[in-house]
Amino acid sequence: MPISDPRAGRYGEGPHQSGGVTVSNYPVLLHTAIDARDCRGLAEFYRELLGLHYRDRDKPPSDGSPDEVDWIVLLDDNGSRVVTIQKKEDTTPPTWPSEVVPMQMHMDFEVRSLEELERHRERAEKLGARLLHDRTHVEDAPLYVLADPAGHPFCLVL
Repeated sequence: MPISDPRAGRYGEGPHQSGGVTVSNYPVLLHTAIDARDCRGLAEFYRELLGLHYRDRDKPPSDGSPDEVDWIVLLDDNGSRVVTIQKKEDTTPPTWPSEVVPMQMHMDFEVRSLEELERHRERAEKLGARLLHDRTHVEDAPLYVLADPAGHPFCLVL
């Protein structure tokens, strides 16, 4: 079946071998990049909220020198990229749920129980998030919509 045949799925079927290396037919998400005026401040928020750590070259300076970073990569415990923060002076926070400044994207973070949902909402607020919407009363899909310190909405979902 030719790759252009719609019955073959997107770009053909599954990974394949090429020159002894397994090649995926799909690109792989490397990380999510978020724009912020305060690059370090937002990186600290997500580092604390998600239990991530800095890539070595992105750690805050410890020698008292100015922190002039404009791109920060946060890694999980396996060393995989999760979130990057990019300094942008001209960014305007979304006004969700209003469409005055539309939300371009948001992230959903899953928790395993109502107790964890409440605990992580409280943690996020202590880290600088603000509550935008409480939908914990919906039994089959409780969630909180919060805004990170730069104003980007994200959800904590059960």
